[in-house]
Amino acid sequence: MLRIVTDGAADILPAWEKEFDIHVIPINVHFGEKTYIQNVELNFDQFYKMVDEKSNPFPKTSQPSPHQFVEFYKNNFETGDTILSIHITSKLSGTYASAVSAAEELKGTYNIVTFDSLGGSLGTGFMCRAARIMEREGKSVDEIIRYLESIRDQVHVILTLDTLEYARRSGRVGTLSAAMASILNVKPIALLQNGLVNMVEKVRTRKTALERVLSLGKETVGDKPVHLGVVHARDIESARALLEEAKKHFNFKSEVMTDLSISLAINFGPGTVGLVLFPAE
Repeated sequence: MLRIVTDGAADILPAWEKEFDIHVIPINVHFGEKTYIQNVELNFDQFYKMVDEKSNPFPKTSQPSPHQFVEFYKNNFETGDTILSIHITSKLSGTYASAVSAAEELKGTYNIVTFDSLGGSLGTGFMCRAARIMEREGKSVDEIIRYLESIRDQVHVILTLDTLEYARRSGRVGTLSAAMASILNVKPIALLQNGLVNMVEKVRTRKTALERVLSLGKETVGDKPVHLGVVHARDIESARALLEEAKKHFNFKSEVMTDLSISLAINFGPGTVGLVLFPAE
């Protein structure tokens, strides 16, 4: 059986991990000198509690090292297994490079095929789910890779941030831009496209931001069939509202809502809510 691996910057529902047999290598989360393994030593509740504690240093993340990948593969799989390792965009993280390095080191022990999603969040999660469904339909690894390559630029992640402060601290936007947004109390909108995050607009209210997320999604996919996803960082009410409204606008084949991973919440901040559109043709 094909083994499927992704990383902690992909939003994988716990039910998907079991149903589609997806293995997730966790991201390292740092609060000052202390390091926690995402979802092993630090769950969502613990993370947000630490974020709320003003005396704690600002959290940061680091990708799994090549050594962590090697140990993860060895601890979870049998010699000779074929492993499809699908990871967050290499343009924003070194995770994919670590996977490639580990695959080279373990060549001859495992058949590790690495894939750069050029995305993240639930977009990468949908890729993992699609890969498993195709494998169960009898498709080869080569066929799965060709499919993922063909739809990679059709996976859309559109986020609205409650504040630019986290993006500023993580280096995603400049200090001046974040300061101006804070003064004006505007709500930034970010697109994950071509492997990079671009702050494309700033609107004045949360309500307008959520409406703009929907309209940008509609402008992008029109009436094409999609798998519809909504992600949120500790704002489940806005996420529910966005999902219900999205169901009125899109030709969706399935729907799902989940938490934004800790590693992405660190970069975008609590209150981030987003729409993920994955081709369903």
